[in-house]
Amino acid sequence: MTAVHLLLEPMSYDFMLRALATTLIASIVCAVLSCWLVLIGWSLMGDAVSHAVLPGVVLAYVVGAPFALGAVVFGFLAVGLIGAVRDTSRIKEDAAIGIVFTTLFALGLVLISVVPSHTDLNHIIFGNLLGVSSSELLQVSVLGVITLVVLAAKNRDFTLFAFDPTHAHALGLNPKILGALLLGLLALTSVVALQAVGVVLVVAMLIIPGATAYLLTDRFQRMLIIAPAISVVCALVGLYASYYIDTASGGMVVLSQGGVFVLVYLFSPRHGLIGRRLSVRRRRREMADPSLTVQPQ
Repeated sequence: MTAVHLLLEPMSYDFMLRALATTLIASIVCAVLSCWLVLIGWSLMGDAVSHAVLPGVVLAYVVGAPFALGAVVFGFLAVGLIGAVRDTSRIKEDAAIGIVFTTLFALGLVLISVVPSHTDLNHIIFGNLLGVSSSELLQVSVLGVITLVVLAAKNRDFTLFAFDPTHAHALGLNPKILGALLLGLLALTSVVALQAVGVVLVVAMLIIPGATAYLLTDRFQRMLIIAPAISVVCALVGLYASYYIDTASGGMVVLSQGGVFVLVYLFSPRHGLIGRRLSVRRRRREMADPSLTVQPQ
């Protein structure tokens, strides 16, 4: 069997083409947004919102409304509840996040168990990448385009908000509105990703690409390129691996991202655990033996 045949065989099936398109869209959107989440320090918030949208998605299914509508409503509800618990009690933000998102996630699980349905709603939790329909692919595409367009249009504002909210306010920007807009995009992105990997693994796609890129570069605009590139490669590797070894597609995509993060964490030239040590040893050798240093001509 040739390499070309290995690459083309999975794409001879329509369900694999839809799975590939869905995975690539979800990977790119999640990776771009993850750069801001990692920079701001909203990893826990990403976890909270991605799980809290579950009851909203189920209720939207019940009334026949778009999944995105239910997700956005419950995403903002989760943020509001977290703020209320934090501001009106002795409970700190991390504990408030844990309380709210687990409660709403549990509510979603209960709704799934009691809602009469001709379809298996468990795919919302665990993903059903190989079962994505044409209509679901269209929804993912529309939400993905909307999210990317808004992120591109507000790139400078979001970046300034992430680095220095006080400076952003001094320039006439409203940090609260920018934060709310990012949370809304987070809810939309969660809907995009849950079609691929389900609610349980959405947080991985929202954090790992940005965290990996953060270890590879100190420039944010480069992060916005590196993170999607890594995510796309992992999506392809994970999808093909799941096809040939017959494993869960969404899980393999996330596992690929985790594997790349481990390699970068260890061997990144400037920020890797082993890479830093090798760099220090190399500099020490150069200082001990000046002949090892390249002299300018």
